[in-house]
Amino acid sequence: MTDGQNPFSRQERVVVIGAGLSGSLAAVYLARRGYQVDVYERRPDPRTAPAGLGGRSINLGLSARGMRALDEVGLLTDVLKRSVPMRGRVVHSPDGAVRFQPYGVREHEILHSVLRDELIALLVDAAETSAGVRFHFGWRLTRLDRDTATVEVLPEAGGDPVEVTADLVVGADGIHSVVRQHLQRGLRADYSQEFLEWGYKELTIPVGDDGNPRVRLEALHVWPGDSAMMVAHPNVDGSLTCSLFMPHEGPVSFATLDTPEAVLGFFRANFADAEELMPNLVEEIAGHPVGHLVTVRTAPWRHGDRVVLIGDAAHAVVPFYGQGMNSAFEDCLVLDGCLARHPDRAAALAAFEAARKPHTDVLADLSIANFVDLRDRVHKPAYTAHAVADRLLSRLLPDRWTPLYTMVAHTTTPYADALARAKRQDRILRGATAAAGALAALGAVTTIGAALRRRSRGR
Repeated sequence: MTDGQNPFSRQERVVVIGAGLSGSLAAVYLARRGYQVDVYERRPDPRTAPAGLGGRSINLGLSARGMRALDEVGLLTDVLKRSVPMRGRVVHSPDGAVRFQPYGVREHEILHSVLRDELIALLVDAAETSAGVRFHFGWRLTRLDRDTATVEVLPEAGGDPVEVTADLVVGADGIHSVVRQHLQRGLRADYSQEFLEWGYKELTIPVGDDGNPRVRLEALHVWPGDSAMMVAHPNVDGSLTCSLFMPHEGPVSFATLDTPEAVLGFFRANFADAEELMPNLVEEIAGHPVGHLVTVRTAPWRHGDRVVLIGDAAHAVVPFYGQGMNSAFEDCLVLDGCLARHPDRAAALAAFEAARKPHTDVLADLSIANFVDLRDRVHKPAYTAHAVADRLLSRLLPDRWTPLYTMVAHTTTPYADALARAKRQDRILRGATAAAGALAALGAVTTIGAALRRRSRGR
């Protein structure tokens, strides 16, 4: 029994809409808090559906925030068994050079690559074994009464709609959240949806003919470029799942990869060493769909004590900081803490939004900025020099200097706090660099002056 729960009271009921990453983990947390949980999901059961259903699924990089949320409910060990550690990124530069850039300076400062479908299946299994959790796959939300926490769901296979009344509805139904639409209808709600001009296709680097990985496995592989970029995450079986990012339209775009010759010509010009790693390249480019890259910012996230949004339904971000899943998992942990601290659920939901929204808004900006870094800067000397200086200072001053990437990926420092600290550190670093340059210039002037004086005396 959960602490503070009245054994004679009615067990409160939660309806979770969406059985993806955040919805399934939220079900685990809510069941642990004593709620009866029903999860409704439009898609089929991920444990029995074909792998990669839908054709688009960027691999996931699990980092500190997600790990903490999983560890809290005893799932981290099982997840790590299904993951590959990524100790840094391998940058395949346009000039043919290949460089390794470590993620951090300490042993634990790594990421873990995990397949989305496998992780969702594990979470569904874990939630379903929790007391009071039931999953309903193949059901679509058609209506929500936000004042009474009543939903109407319709079976995808056909049949009559069913009305379900709960005490709380959790909207975990993703970027195009139907819960969000009903929650905010008629209210003074803010909503923005920003599409990048670039999209992505998922491709594969399979294992070699000898059964071994074709490239270094324990790393994220990045092929940067001004007009296109590719990122590859390792898999447990030795293959890598690649995401090719480029504009939807234009002279260099997915629209122009319309023949085998165009595909091969593009890869030879932009990712010279990738073609030989990808024997199914032409077929995958032709057969795989193009995904969209979307940022969603919105408010409010909740209504009274009856409805709350989590994950992408509240704050979708582009994948370039690897924090979409991690921030969604952190939502589940923070929401659980707010429910524990506030007996009044309306106060708990308000506290949750206040605690999360300022930081997820910052994450949205960081994710777009990191897109520019990965595309344009990660292979350039100035970026490498700054990263080296950051790591060196972190090693020399571990209690006083932490790089932004380390704070975001390897700690649970709130995103806005991490950015503010990083800006202070950058000002210090720029000042130190300027001072060092001034001292060097002064030294050079002194040396030149002394030489001139010697020459003058020699005359």
